Amino acid sequence: MSSAVVVEAPGRHRLAPHTPREPGPGEALVAVHAVGICGSDREVYQGNRPEGYVRYPLPPGHEWSGTVRQVGAGVPGTLVGRKVVGEGFRNCQVCDRCHAGETTLCAAGYEETGFTEPGAMAPTLTLPARLLHVLPDDADLSAAALLEPAACVAAAALKARARPGERVAVVGTGTLGMFAVQFLKAVSPAELLVVGTRRDREELSRRFGATDFRTRDEQLPDALDVVIEPAGSASAARTAAGLPRRGGRLVLTGIPAPGADGLDPTDLVVRQLEVHTVFGAPPDAWAHTVRVFAAGLLDPLPLVTHELPLADFSRAIDLVGAQDPKVGKVLLRP
Repeated sequence: MSSAVVVEAPGRHRLAPHTPREPGPGEALVAVHAVGICGSDREVYQGNRPEGYVRYPLPPGHEWSGTVRQVGAGVPGTLVGRKVVGEGFRNCQVCDRCHAGETTLCAAGYEETGFTEPGAMAPTLTLPARLLHVLPDDADLSAAALLEPAACVAAAALKARARPGERVAVVGTGTLGMFAVQFLKAVSPAELLVVGTRRDREELSRRFGATDFRTRDEQLPDALDVVIEPAGSASAARTAAGLPRRGGRLVLTGIPAPGADGLDPTDLVVRQLEVHTVFGAPPDAWAHTVRVFAAGLLDPLPLVTHELPLADFSRAIDLVGAQDPKVGKVLLRP
């Protein structure tokens, strides 16, 4: 019998028998191809995710790809057999924010696949079909498993409104940072600076389109049009805020631990910076991500360093937390 990973409580998990859940009206059953692990999955396992943002016991897994196997009443039968990815946020669809397309701000409260609802660390996942985004038939599903973090960065790229010929920068060289480089490269900037803490990310940054790479202790410019910060370290936002020109655009997506350096409000006002923040990805960001991926402008595969079976969940969690430069994105395969 096939098995799913179930986190019973902080620090406790087991492999449990998995029975696919029949899709009800408006739902689809997806055969999971691959599921990514990120820092928030590690938080679920360790128990340090904020209260209200996890519900035990459950299979984790919010970054995934798969193929639709079955649909419920009211769902187009043409979805069956299609390769898909899916939004994580479960929204009410009827509040003002949902009607505005801002589903990550749903007034009904927080619900998300893999955190408060069963996730994809299982052979199948049943979810509302309206959350699915269809991929091209020739899509690489291992690469597509990374489209959830990419969609969060796409939300930042859309808010940044970078235009061809502008001078742009990314602060952060993790998975999200490398996606930010690719989204900004796609709009043909005049310059694309990447700022990181480790020199070993320079080669990959340049491969994805960076024209310059500097570590944070080096001399940094201060007249850029657009800066995206997906680092999440205590000082990253302040570093990023120093880079835009007067009237420039700054988008913060990293979530640092409490006690991080704040931004100087006087500096923001005097320089008239346009500041945006991102938490999660609304539908337009998902659609943008799938479109850019299908066009060949987004290449997630170089970020994947490990693919393991579901039974190696413990090892995967350890790898993600090891702070080893050789560990990039870790995928589990049901």
